[in-house]
Amino acid sequence: MNYKSAFLLRCPAIPKVRIALVGLGNRGTKTLVRYAFIDNAEISCIVDVDSQRLARANKLLRDSGRKEALTLCGPDAWKEACQLPDIDLIYICTEWRTHTQMAVHAMRCGKHVAVEVPAATTVEECWLLVHTAEQTQRHCFMTENCCYDYFALETLEMHRRGLFGEITHCEGAYIHDLSTDNECGESNTSWIERGCLTHGGNPYPTHGIGPIGQLLGFHRTDRMLRLVSMTSAGAKEAGLPLGRVNTTLIQTERGVSIMLQLDVTTHRPYNRLQTVCGTKAFVQKYPLPTVNDGEECFTGDAAERYMSQFDAADAAQLLRKGEAMKVPNAMNYAMDARLIYCLNNGLPLDIDVYDAAEWSCLTELTRISAQNGCKPVEIPVFCPNMSQK
Repeated sequence: MNYKSAFLLRCPAIPKVRIALVGLGNRGTKTLVRYAFIDNAEISCIVDVDSQRLARANKLLRDSGRKEALTLCGPDAWKEACQLPDIDLIYICTEWRTHTQMAVHAMRCGKHVAVEVPAATTVEECWLLVHTAEQTQRHCFMTENCCYDYFALETLEMHRRGLFGEITHCEGAYIHDLSTDNECGESNTSWIERGCLTHGGNPYPTHGIGPIGQLLGFHRTDRMLRLVSMTSAGAKEAGLPLGRVNTTLIQTERGVSIMLQLDVTTHRPYNRLQTVCGTKAFVQKYPLPTVNDGEECFTGDAAERYMSQFDAADAAQLLRKGEAMKVPNAMNYAMDARLIYCLNNGLPLDIDVYDAAEWSCLTELTRISAQNGCKPVEIPVFCPNMSQK
């Protein structure tokens, strides 16, 4: 199959983006609330298997001064949403096993897609997303909000100005004790936590790898070559492993080493690491913001003040706008406002389908390596732009 590349894909501008929001659990409801603050977009249709969630969502729309959305209820209602002629974007906030199926169907129906992380759970699904986006020339945006973290955007700007010299090593992680934090689930043991307990690798890699992928220019100036992965055995309780930690090492084509970690079951403090080592500078966000510019070392508030001089990206300005409007979670606001701006103006998206595939494929590849004695595993080349270099 030889499809036209979706790299730097430009589509006709959409002056007002009409959205069908699929899934009204924790993430979906927060997305619906957030869009009250975003210009030139509207939630036109809401979809869920639970009629009570739909009723609650329409109440939220009314309470925020927005008009009620068309409601579609049932296990296959999302397919009906994809057929609606007055919908531009299908926004998928369901659990991760359904992401690829829904995204592919939506693109085949001529819709652009925004899909929660990870966009896919297997390499086969990653290829399906890529080939569908190429065939349909529709956008497939993975909503990786950590790419819109202040520190990530500031680090990216530092790199653009050449302040790191040569980057030699990066670290990213998702360390978040979900057993005591209900943010991602509706019970003390969320479906994300359960998935991580039984997976065997790192099923939730994109928070860690996303900012690194943008920093190193995956499928632009560099790419991931191979990985090795190890998962701790964990204690046993009621037949399930507990306390599992996955650590993955990745080598890039240009010789940069990357360490990723996932830990959602031990009582470690929240940490995404966000570490960048260069020949001229070093930065790390967690557990204490730290910057060494080669002449002086700054920590804590001083490090954050130092980094603030690099708030040059459009997304960083959106972060400040979201904070000024008191939007719940300005990082997510910046992500969505930037997505809508690009769709409004017919611009390539910050995160394309190749990013979605490259970051999501680690879900399966880390498991394969970890379950085979930390065997090295090659990482596919999803973007034709990179294979032609």
